[in-house]
Amino acid sequence: MKKPSKSIVVRILKISGITIGSILLLMFLIPILFPGKIAEEVKSFANQKLNGELNFKEANLSFFNHFPSLTLTLTDFSLNGSAPYKNETLISAQEVAFGIDVKSLLFDKKVTIDKIYLSDALVNVKVNAKGEANYNVYNSGAKTEEKETSDSSLRLEKIAIQNTHIVYNDKSTKILIDAKGFNYVGNGDLDKAIFDLYTEADIDDFNFTYDGEPYLKNKKVNADLITKINTNSLAFIFEENNLKINKLPVEFKGKFDFMSNGYDMDFNIKSEDSKLKDFFTALPPHYVKWLDKSKVKGKTDLLLTLKGKYIASKNQKPDLAFNMKIREGFINYNDAPFPASNIFLNFDTKLPSLDTEKLQVNLDSIFFNVDKDYFKAIVKTTGLSKPNIDARIQSKINLAKMDRALGIENMDLRGVLNLELKSKGIYDKKNNKIPVTNGQISLITGYVKSIYYPEPIKNINVLATISDKTGTVQDLKVNIHKASLDFEGKPIYLKAKLENFDNINYDIKAKGELHLARIYKVFARKGLDLEGYIYADVAFKGSQLDAMKGNYKNLENSGTLRLRNIRTTSEYLPKPFLINQGTFIFNQDKMNFHFFSASYGKSDFKMSGYLQNVIDYALTDKAVLKGNFKLQSDYINVDEFMSNANAVTTAETTTVPTATPIESGVVVIPPNLDLEFDAAAGKVNFEDLLLERLSGNMVLNQGQLTLKNSSLDIIGCNVKTNVVYASETPNRANFDFKITAKDFDVKRAYKEVKMFREMASAAENAEGIISLDYKVAGKLDGNMQPIYPSLVGGGTLSVKKVKMKGFKMFGAVSKKTGRDALNDPDLSKVDIKTTIKNNIINIERFKFKVAGFRPRIEGQTSFDGALNIKMRLGLPPLGIIGIPMKITGTKDDPKVSLGRENADLKEVEYEEGTVPVAKTNPLLQ
Repeated sequence: MKKPSKSIVVRILKISGITIGSILLLMFLIPILFPGKIAEEVKSFANQKLNGELNFKEANLSFFNHFPSLTLTLTDFSLNGSAPYKNETLISAQEVAFGIDVKSLLFDKKVTIDKIYLSDALVNVKVNAKGEANYNVYNSGAKTEEKETSDSSLRLEKIAIQNTHIVYNDKSTKILIDAKGFNYVGNGDLDKAIFDLYTEADIDDFNFTYDGEPYLKNKKVNADLITKINTNSLAFIFEENNLKINKLPVEFKGKFDFMSNGYDMDFNIKSEDSKLKDFFTALPPHYVKWLDKSKVKGKTDLLLTLKGKYIASKNQKPDLAFNMKIREGFINYNDAPFPASNIFLNFDTKLPSLDTEKLQVNLDSIFFNVDKDYFKAIVKTTGLSKPNIDARIQSKINLAKMDRALGIENMDLRGVLNLELKSKGIYDKKNNKIPVTNGQISLITGYVKSIYYPEPIKNINVLATISDKTGTVQDLKVNIHKASLDFEGKPIYLKAKLENFDNINYDIKAKGELHLARIYKVFARKGLDLEGYIYADVAFKGSQLDAMKGNYKNLENSGTLRLRNIRTTSEYLPKPFLINQGTFIFNQDKMNFHFFSASYGKSDFKMSGYLQNVIDYALTDKAVLKGNFKLQSDYINVDEFMSNANAVTTAETTTVPTATPIESGVVVIPPNLDLEFDAAAGKVNFEDLLLERLSGNMVLNQGQLTLKNSSLDIIGCNVKTNVVYASETPNRANFDFKITAKDFDVKRAYKEVKMFREMASAAENAEGIISLDYKVAGKLDGNMQPIYPSLVGGGTLSVKKVKMKGFKMFGAVSKKTGRDALNDPDLSKVDIKTTIKNNIINIERFKFKVAGFRPRIEGQTSFDGALNIKMRLGLPPLGIIGIPMKITGTKDDPKVSLGRENADLKEVEYEEGTVPVAKTNPLLQ
């Protein structure tokens, strides 16, 4: 063969060199020739197309950042979200790059963005409870005919995301997705109205939570997806999508449409004929560690569907369903001598409209063997608050063998458990219905030991039966034939027989002592703690009916109960009630208190006395707890008893404030108490109002608190009160209050009492002595503040040696009459009688003397500050001749004119459900 001549080779090398050199030269020149145009065009395009605020540190144009693409790179990039999240970041990234179509730039003089690169970013998607999202930042321009001034366009062919953290927090659907280490490459003709998007994605750490419950945690995800996208209707069709969650293969198909007021979705996620071992790899990490030491065999099928429309404004939600099957399952942990075999599961659950009241759970059999032992169950339920139950459970299992076969974490279990239970029917607590039930449980020589405490609970023996043949609480029988255990060498014994839970008959014997802190550590996780000590040697026998009718001779209640550091909780109280120490002696119907001290928040209590009907109160919801006590306290903080005092508000910080204030809740009085206290407290705090040396008789009965003949000191003044208070709802209460206070200092009251400052703001500069004899009744709102239109009452305000400095009404009269003496008058020995109704304070006629003048005042003022006052200014020397005046306007802007006739102020009647609140109380304005 003839060899090519040297000149041809040289020519080829020259042409190649020139070509490569030209390309390299263009790669350097284009960023130099077009930097301003490209940056300005991209900036103009962003301003036209984006609603959110966009910021970045600097812009660089280069071929080499994402070779061979020409890219405009924005560093330290951030983009804020759409309303109502305009002040919060939607996307922040170390680098965002836009790929530029070189052909369009050189020949069409246009900047066309065909690629987007996102690196080291945080994408924070939020949707509030109303369905308002922060991602609506792109203006498509489809609905406008305005001519765009920019020579730039978006014709995407590729989207690449690298090492990104994505958070999707949707409070409307209660879905939280947290994906870390998200890497994504998507290719397609993205400039078309309808196109296919081919995607490769992987996630290092994927977490999925629904309604606060984690379903996937710390999972690796790999995905190959084909998604059809319709940009006109914002519809996504997931045609062929294969994922791997760790090693579990998952097929994902469906559609997702954006609507103007919500979403329309049809998702189908399934894994068919997969290995049971691969399923465990998709569970939280501690299962994966367990899996390394386990032999797992068997097949599983999984199916999750979510179908329907989600429209928050119409409370319309999709249907959720989940199905799981296991066949021929086998688990052997750490070469245990007896594996768990023949594992069979058929589980199906449905949640129509995401409504928990429609929840359907169908455990249509679960079964497994350990050696010759077995566990099997069928459980079907419909509904949640009133579930319809059909359950059959049978077990004969050696717990030690099962523990070794399954490798139960951090726990050593032993004993033989025999269980047989059948239950069918509706559980309706309100209507005293329970399923027809027949069951028996037996645990012999039980043993529990955990890694959290060195001593086990051992010698656990339980034999108990439950029976109900008619499905009513009247026919319910619970018989604990024996229950005993040993813990740290101290035995505990219990025997109980309970019948007819509508009129309960009980026979209970219990003896033993227990350190709750120690026994709790047997089961607790690190970082959690519980304290408490219980000693009991008690025997109770009788019936609720005998206790209620006073047939105490039929009761056989006796024994001693000692408690120390015991925390109790109640639905009526926001904080736990701590019994520091208490010795209780049972004698027939009474539980006598000895050496009892307790605390609630910052409040402390010491009591002596007795309770009646304790056993029935503890066992049933209908029983009334009765008692009589002497109560002493050094300090009581009433604010801590408000029903929502410790509630955490989770409202969006960027949402528009509503007119309804957040309410802390009223003090709720439980309806099933009949208690009387002779109470004495050193100090009582209520909304920064400090009361001292409080004493009186307090009765709690049928949800109502009555305080009789109470006495207290406030701002150096002794006050006598009678109070009736009742909570109607957690955010509404009523009260009837009578107060007698003699000779309190106005100036000190304004300085030290917040409520006085708010209700008598004009008394800021007043000085002197005032007495009050008043009675008022009405409603309190959810912040324990009076609802003014509901108030009804009246009484007398006695003024003694008071300097009325800064009262605008007297200032206006002084200016109108030209009499400076009326501007800051001194009042002495004046009784002002008033009545309150329908938001109006009616002032009876009263007279006083000031600098030779004899004013006479009567009329009305409202809790909104409006004035309707008639005044006669008697002139010196005897006031026989007087000037009639009328004062209208408001307390802050009074209007004085001559004349007599005034129109009455408009009354505001209180209606339940409306809570008008006045800013101040003008009673003393």
